[in-house]
Formats: sequence, structure tokens, C-alpha cells
Amino acid sequence: MSTIAEFEKTDIGTIQIAPEVIEVIAGLATVEVEGVAGMSGGFAGGIAELLGRKNLSKGVKVEVGQREAAVDVSIIIQYGNKIPEIASQIQQNVKRSIEMMTGLHVVEVNVHIHDVYFKPAEKIDDEDSQLRVK
Repeated sequence: MSTIAEFEKTDIGTIQIAPEVIEVIAGLATVEVEGVAGMSGGFAGGIAELLGRKNLSKGVKVEVGQREAAVDVSIIIQYGNKIPEIASQIQQNVKRSIEMMTGLHVVEVNVHIHDVYFKPAEKIDDEDSQLRVK
């Protein structure tokens, strides 16, 4: 990860964008895609750590130059989704969001799927179970 890159000089000063800003933009653009369970913080004891949607920049790494950025996102995908389709949507959404908000050209967006999230089984309501046992 780079430090704050000098992005543009104007008549009255310079505009600088911190890599952390791009990480947050990429994280938000990633979790907007349906089928993403959350960001992944990597593997802890062989199990992918689900960061959810609060720590958006934790599952993102960026390299920022003066005019370009490269992004890596690590996610946990919801079970039942087509991984290549979700990954492609993430790539498009991250690229579009960063370029629109910062003016940087995104040269690559790498998507790393660390795990699959299974929704917990729904509990049977007590009323329903009583009706079945009449």
C-alpha cells in the first residue's frame, strides 16, 4: 500500500487522495453486489474471518500511483450464487466507483473468494409446532 499520492496540482494547491479513501470506496462497491456475504479479513486458524459490512476497508488492499490504482478485494460469498458472475459484478462496480469518485484509472481489480457463507436454518415457531402435534 502506498502513502498519500500527489494526484493533481492546481493553481491554489494540490489534491491528494489517501489509499484508505480508495479502500473504503472499493469496500462499499463490493458489498453493494448481491451475493456478497461480507468482506474477509483473511484466514485465522484455517477459517476465513467474516468482517461483515462494518469494516469495509479491512478486506481491501490498494496500490495507488499518481494516475492509476490497482485493487484486491477479499470476500465471503453467500451460498447458491455463481461465483464468476458475482466476481465480475464486483470488478465492474469497484472500477466504476473508484474512477467516478476519484478520477483515478483502475488498472485491475482482483477478487479473492475466501469462503462460502451458509444462512443459518430458520427456527420453527412454537405455534407452528403445536399445530402439527394435535
